Amino acid sequence: MQTSVLPDLAHTDTTPMHWLATAAAMAAVVAAAGLLQPDASASASTPHRTAAQHGAAPQAAPDPAQADFPLDCGGAGHTVAKEVPGDLDGDRRPETVAVVHCTAGSGTPPSGVYVLTRGSGAAPRIVATLVDPVQRMSVGDFAVRDGVVSATLLGYSSPEVPSCCPDEQEKVTWQWQNGAFVRSSQSEDPAGAGV
Repeated sequence: MQTSVLPDLAHTDTTPMHWLATAAAMAAVVAAAGLLQPDASASASTPHRTAAQHGAAPQAAPDPAQADFPLDCGGAGHTVAKEVPGDLDGDRRPETVAVVHCTAGSGTPPSGVYVLTRGSGAAPRIVATLVDPVQRMSVGDFAVRDGVVSATLLGYSSPEVPSCCPDEQEKVTWQWQNGAFVRSSQSEDPAGAGV
């Protein structure tokens, strides 16, 4: 048997008193950690908790089916092609961004992109027009994330291009800044000629 060069450590022998002291120390550490933790209910659920404290449920996003859009469809009616809710101005009340166009049997009717908020009555109120149908654009990809509206706009290089086949594409974003929606864009070459 080989002897150790280290001194004999008397405290390595365990006794019931040693285990009791260790358990008490661990219980104290766990209790202290519980007291020092932040209030878990004050994080992600704060808006809901605040609304519940004031006796009001969280507001639902405006319904575009109830909105009056400024489209001249000649009696054909309009279609809400896409709708995405999101808090765009940071007031903790959701808006709805809607892509709307006239109902058409064929072709690609131009779209309007509108921001809706809750009105004083039942119908939502349009607070911004991000894309006006007179621009002759249609909307491809469309999303709202972290207060930023992003879309791929499809357009035409000239009036001679058939409305079925947009030949221009542009990726754009809008973000609420200083009381207005600020647009930024990045043009793309859909045919890949610039690559």
